[in-house]
Amino acid sequence: MSTSSVRTASASGDRAPQPRYFQVKLALEKRIAELEPGMSLPPERKLATELGTSRTTLRRALAELTAEGILSSTQGSGNYVAPSKLVHVRQLTSFSDDLGAAGLTVHSEIIDADQPSADADLATHLDIDKGAPVERLVRLRIVNDEPLALETACLPIPLDGLVDAVTTSGSLYATLHRFGIEICDVEDSVQTALATPDQGRHLKVATGTPLLLIERTSRDADGRIVEWTRSFYRGDRVRFVARGTL
Repeated sequence: MSTSSVRTASASGDRAPQPRYFQVKLALEKRIAELEPGMSLPPERKLATELGTSRTTLRRALAELTAEGILSSTQGSGNYVAPSKLVHVRQLTSFSDDLGAAGLTVHSEIIDADQPSADADLATHLDIDKGAPVERLVRLRIVNDEPLALETACLPIPLDGLVDAVTTSGSLYATLHRFGIEICDVEDSVQTALATPDQGRHLKVATGTPLLLIERTSRDADGRIVEWTRSFYRGDRVRFVARGTL
């Protein structure tokens, strides 16, 4: 790619000039589109020369592409084209069922499990009295040996043997079915969040890395809340698809 591939945007008309780093980012995206996942970009010094930019500007563009999951960066090794993001279609089924149906290997690691008393916030989410006992299960969701989500599921009533049952089945929803709890309706809310040190350690990302936070409220046929879950997904590795009919 020649130096002329990155040009200063014109300020003519109503269009504002693009920041220099953004022009570099666009040029890099064109180059990456011609490469296969796992292939590396040239060293930063060479790449900056080819694009006619400073290494500081180049690094900002590379950082954004890495945060968006287009590149993966290895300290002391270089920048590589990242694999395509995993597609997760949100349904009334579980994370394990959704991605397992796509032929991916899915398993969970239980990080913590307890039966605390509901504080005011949790009581509101589960529609129960403050101080009532709840079931809380924290799991790391792993797909093809890569940690993708840190999930905390809360249930309005304690269930004896839940941890062993989930460990055996690998699916919370399948386990709830065995307990006679059927999920008939779910509501998801999505927002962004930045990884805390603890989340970063589990998900193998840096503190402050953008994450997708999805909160799910599940109800049974009578409209009673049976689950409230907060899941932090790696934004660089997962994208979500919602389907509906009119």
